[in-house]
Amino acid sequence: MISLNIPKIRCGGCVASVEKAVLSVDPAAALTADVPARRVEVETTAPRQALADALAAAGYPVQEH
Repeated sequence: MISLNIPKIRCGGCVASVEKAVLSVDPAAALTADVPARRVEVETTAPRQALADALAAAGYPVQEH
């Protein structure tokens, strides 16, 4: 499980865009979003950096802790 902080998540539309970016890296990934916390949990075998790169390209950069 990979936990990602994504400050730009604000609504369901954002979650859909984030999910599309994650699935472009790993089509089998399972994603759970917590919009108020601006956090996404991803069950995936893909490397964290690959997810972060895809999310940044989609306009949703990951904020490191």
